[in-house]
Amino acid sequence: MFNGSRKYSPLPSSPSSSRASSSSSSSSSLLPAAPRRSPRALQRHSSLLSQYSSLLESYTEGEIRQLIAALVERYSQAMNSGGHELPLFPRAGSRRKRARARHKPCALKELEVSVSELGLGYESDETVLFRYCSGTCEAAVRSYDLSLKSMRSRRRIKKEKVRARPCCRPLAYDDDVSFLDAYNRYYTVNELSAKECGCV
Repeated sequence: MFNGSRKYSPLPSSPSSSRASSSSSSSSSLLPAAPRRSPRALQRHSSLLSQYSSLLESYTEGEIRQLIAALVERYSQAMNSGGHELPLFPRAGSRRKRARARHKPCALKELEVSVSELGLGYESDETVLFRYCSGTCEAAVRSYDLSLKSMRSRRRIKKEKVRARPCCRPLAYDDDVSFLDAYNRYYTVNELSAKECGCV
């Protein structure tokens, strides 16, 4: 009746199953029998797991350390070249938001913070206007950046920390900032806030 390659073994017969089959034979003419699922997907999954586990067991401890070191080096290179750590299965909405945020041009932004939040070691409740540079520099990519990226991909430059794309940085700084700390001591900090931003 069926010429496929699958072979189904009949279920072992028992008195209860023979009664059930005789009682269901009258209703089987009304309802079609549901096809039985093949455990092929489960077998494929378990075979992949066994292949990977046997592969990892074949490595020596030194080889595993070399593999981990190579993965860490690739990750650090991706982060140094402006890469971003992404989830395994990103949602489409978050991917679009990241794309929009990634292509905002380099611009000057500002934020009102306390002197203690600046991280310079001063204790003061005075607030200052901190201006900073934010955005991408995709339009400012030069021949230098393209050549540097090519040298890194060819592993001609391996361990140096270099960036293969321009970075949004201050081109000029605002006036010096003066404040009193928590002990009524007077301080002046220079080159604290950005005045002009650009791709360098």
